[in-house]
Amino acid sequence: MKFVIITGVSGAGKSLTVKFMEDLGFYCVDNLPPLLIPRFAELCEKKKEMISKIAMVMDIRGGLFFDDLFPSLEDFRDLGYEYEILFLDASDAVLIKRFKETRRMHPLSQRGSIDKGLKKEREKLQHLKALASTILDTSRLTPGQLKEELRYLYQEGKPESHFLLNITSFGFKFGIPLDADLVFDVRFLQNPYYEEELRDLTGEHIKVQNYVMEKDDATAFLDKLESMLLFLLPRYMREGKHQLVIAIGCTGGKHRSVTIALEIAKRLNNSGFRTIVDHRDIE
Repeated sequence: MKFVIITGVSGAGKSLTVKFMEDLGFYCVDNLPPLLIPRFAELCEKKKEMISKIAMVMDIRGGLFFDDLFPSLEDFRDLGYEYEILFLDASDAVLIKRFKETRRMHPLSQRGSIDKGLKKEREKLQHLKALASTILDTSRLTPGQLKEELRYLYQEGKPESHFLLNITSFGFKFGIPLDADLVFDVRFLQNPYYEEELRDLTGEHIKVQNYVMEKDDATAFLDKLESMLLFLLPRYMREGKHQLVIAIGCTGGKHRSVTIALEIAKRLNNSGFRTIVDHRDIE
């Protein structure tokens, strides 16, 4: 049987994850008291012909029971059961926005601010996050993309198809994306902003793309960038990473960075990697 422990910070998408895991054929249990994990596994064992994949949500909603999680997981493994831990995370800014949009209180901030509650929660979850088999950052994922990511994580497929690349174009004058793993500066390329007929267009327009790519520098840069990423990505995968944020920046984030982000995404797609392209400052 396959056991997955779903945990993570409040607001990171655990409820949606449970629904999507059920779609993938998992039998899901939400907020099970940790002390019951070994007993629950024994019950599942008796029904193993009908239940082969189980997902259990464990988080700080368990209150005082949450402290029993680590001893229970040790007992669980002593009984011969293996499990994976899926840790859902997101940036504080995104989490605060989600709480405000849904008008929900953070479980640890009944009398305080959301950010203070998040800080307490991260401290309580620090050890559990360190034990996670997979850490999934949902900050930039739509519900559909989250479902797609779970589908790739928990079904058979080539290793590269399990790796998610978020390629973000941005403008340096608006700041570097805080969650970027790799940052590349394309301000050395010729700038369509200085061409009147191109100024109000974006890198999504073929005229801008042709202008940016007409010089040999652009093609040479893409060739070198593609070569480096194809060298790096298998090594990131070997270290257990499942997603990577690649930020491509120009001055305003409207022309050159957009063009290069689209071009490198196309090349990596052709190599079998999954990509999400996000143009942060295109507007």
